[in-house]
Amino acid sequence: MKKSLNGKQTLLAAVSLALVYLICVLSFAEVLMPQTGKKTKKNGSLVVDISNMDEGYVMVRGKKSKKKQKLVVKTGKQELRYDINSSGNYEVIPLQYGNGKYTFSLFENMSGNKYSQAGQVSLTAKMTDPNRAFLYPNQYVDYTPDTEAVKKAAELCEGLTEQAEIAKVICNFVRKNFAYDYMKANSVKKNDTKAMMPSIDDTWKKHMGVCQDLSALTVAMLRSQGVPAKLMIGDRKDVYHAWVVAIVDGDEKRFDPTAELEGKKYKKSEYTLERYY
Repeated sequence: MKKSLNGKQTLLAAVSLALVYLICVLSFAEVLMPQTGKKTKKNGSLVVDISNMDEGYVMVRGKKSKKKQKLVVKTGKQELRYDINSSGNYEVIPLQYGNGKYTFSLFENMSGNKYSQAGQVSLTAKMTDPNRAFLYPNQYVDYTPDTEAVKKAAELCEGLTEQAEIAKVICNFVRKNFAYDYMKANSVKKNDTKAMMPSIDDTWKKHMGVCQDLSALTVAMLRSQGVPAKLMIGDRKDVYHAWVVAIVDGDEKRFDPTAELEGKKYKKSEYTLERYY
């Protein structure tokens, strides 16, 4: 005859099932997404949400307008320029250069190429882990949990827990399943900022892209699986170029999708970094 469970045994069984469920849930990497909060700094038309600075990003918006808006971010010797939407919606801006002072200046188009400053906010970033900035999407690495490349990364890495193993699986997938888009490379000009902005969705759909497309897609897949990764932009052997640096167990590992597809290897000294996101 089977014995019935007493109250204590029932409670223990319930706790055990809950732990099994929790372990199963935690085995899937969480796709981190930027969020707004309640802490903001304002000046003129510029609003900077600083609620999640410790996560390596801020949220920035200007006023709703029919005029084009640009954001200039200065930190140390670095100056970065972003096109900002004119709908008054927040955009995520990474604090990719780590701890220190950042100055955000919003400019509004007056006519032609003339812009007027519409607001400026300065802040000092104090992050516990500056690499958190490389686990979230931004303008240059734009994705959501529903992005096809992100969903594929989750499928490929199901059950994997080691960063080195995750990075290897994702980089091998990109190497084996994508091609370089020579037609786009020959038609896009370096100063065409709109055309140069990576499109992860288009790259996935075509399974091809130029260096910044292939690199951004790889970075998105890595970040979505908990591996901090940087989209690097600069020159390779004096040619404008983009590549990937993944931070695997604290060490920086370079992965150049374009070179890999060409079956080539380049030395670190052949790369000149201009900026990264």
